[in-house]
Amino acid sequence: MAEHRQRTGRRRQGELEVLVLSALREADGPATARWVRERLGGDLAHTTVITILTRLLAKGAVTRERAGRSFAWTPASDRAGLAAHRMRKVLDAESDRGAVLASFVTGLGPDDERLLRELLGQSPSEGED
Repeated sequence: MAEHRQRTGRRRQGELEVLVLSALREADGPATARWVRERLGGDLAHTTVITILTRLLAKGAVTRERAGRSFAWTPASDRAGLAAHRMRKVLDAESDRGAVLASFVTGLGPDDERLLRELLGQSPSEGED
């Protein structure tokens, strides 16, 4: 990530969101935008941090509660939960859910397919005809 930024001077899409979420996960509890900004080194404008937090709130990735005149922010779930949320959003945006799921499953490697079968409560031999 740092190499991309050094070449172009810009961060990749979503990079700030990942950094902000990582900082929030390191907090002992709800954290203010100021705390997040300081944790990230302070090279970001306060308004940028607020914008990223607000976007994460709209995506359901963080929650917030009033803390005086500002807000304290908390991650809504762990990385796996956030990835699952993104996957559901993609699935929800498609009209043919069956085709999307079928395409996803057929693209899985053997280890991931085995894990998915285990998670669904079906042994690999039960699904093979």
